[in-house]
Amino acid sequence: MSKKKNRSLSSFTILLLIIVALAAITWFIPEVEQATLANVVMAPYYGFIDAIDVCIFILVLGGYLSVVTKTGALNAGVNALVRKLHGNELVLIPILMIIFAIGGTTFGFAEETLGFYALICTAMVAAGFDTLVATGAIILGAGVGCLGSTVNPFATGIASDVLVSLGINVNQGTVIMIGLILLVVNLTIAILYVMRYARKVKEEKGSILSAKETLAMEHTYRQEEKKEEVHFNGKMKLILAIFGVTFLVMVIAVIPWSAFLGEEVYTQFFGWSSILNAAPLGEWWFGELAMWFFIMAIVVGIIGKLSEKEIVDAFLFGASDIVSVVLIIAVARGASVLMSQTGLDVYFLETAASLLRNVSVLIFAPLSYVIYIGLSFLIPSSSGCATVTMPIMGPLTQGLNFDPAVMILIFSAASGLVNLFTPTSGVVMGGLSIAKVEYGTWIKWVWKCVAMIGVASCVILTVAMMML
Repeated sequence: MSKKKNRSLSSFTILLLIIVALAAITWFIPEVEQATLANVVMAPYYGFIDAIDVCIFILVLGGYLSVVTKTGALNAGVNALVRKLHGNELVLIPILMIIFAIGGTTFGFAEETLGFYALICTAMVAAGFDTLVATGAIILGAGVGCLGSTVNPFATGIASDVLVSLGINVNQGTVIMIGLILLVVNLTIAILYVMRYARKVKEEKGSILSAKETLAMEHTYRQEEKKEEVHFNGKMKLILAIFGVTFLVMVIAVIPWSAFLGEEVYTQFFGWSSILNAAPLGEWWFGELAMWFFIMAIVVGIIGKLSEKEIVDAFLFGASDIVSVVLIIAVARGASVLMSQTGLDVYFLETAASLLRNVSVLIFAPLSYVIYIGLSFLIPSSSGCATVTMPIMGPLTQGLNFDPAVMILIFSAASGLVNLFTPTSGVVMGGLSIAKVEYGTWIKWVWKCVAMIGVASCVILTVAMMML
């Protein structure tokens, strides 16, 4: 039986409709500035400006991956891995999700995950799964890690710093303890959910991808069978080793080491690394990361014995192939820009806070969680949401004699939950675009897992608020 045609709206249409809807809402709220036609029209442009560092990083990353692919090392390595795991391919899923979750809980692994889609999609398709399995492993793995943040500087770190600056004491032991409980419980739910679907796809051919998505997946990630098996030689192994080191450096470079080691020790150990791009490891962001991948694309091309023209052509092809992802990220950021311009985000926050005054703990915790889900949809950036909301929610929590540390995890858990599915997140929409999965398909597949994680988190946080 042939699969039915996919008639869902494209990611661009969904995002543009959201921008229009947000603009329309401002006309019914006297307290905010009314959005104009110019605000709507210019939102994607200003979103592009706001997300320019991420966009450049994604373009360069696409070029880098294309150069690596041109050498043949990536496909040969994936084939070798799949042959080695023959019959045990499912083990890839928990391993990958645990790694991504560790990255999420420690340093907010989010936009950086976009660099792994091409590799993991290729590996999963070669192993007999589909790209929805790869997408689930990445988004749910890293997302649950961010949801259960322990020392993530961009979530619990910023939120704690905001409260401390207001003179509110935050017990970091409590933050880490609750974060770990959220992480372990929800990661278990997510791993079992992805593995159940992956097993169904492999054993029963039960993929829920539409015919259009399947065709795009096959065209992009299915490796053609060759009569002569490609030999996985020493040169290819060296290229893959460099490939792994490149991403390892990326991870090391964005971890805020100075916060863990102290400024003096940090400078002693990492100060030398500023020679490459004027910023030492631990202080890199998307600009530095983009140039790191640019340099490594040249290195890989030389080792792979590609000509100058082959390196340039491969790089440009990879960058052009990922332009749609860049544009999706820019338009998604445009929704946040419009809300900031009109004051819609602050209005919703103040309205939500007024609902929480003078209620019992049994109502306060779950209602706070629900409110933060709404706020996180409006402000998908965890650091931005923490900065805007904590000066209001933190003092409110302390004033009601509840533990502010729990409120920090309520924010983190709600923000993390929303960023598993919100169309205003460039990470979600960009990742889906790379994986050739439509947003409607993602929601159809992931909503049960999101619901289970949401309920589990709400129960954990309510109990924590009652006990502390």
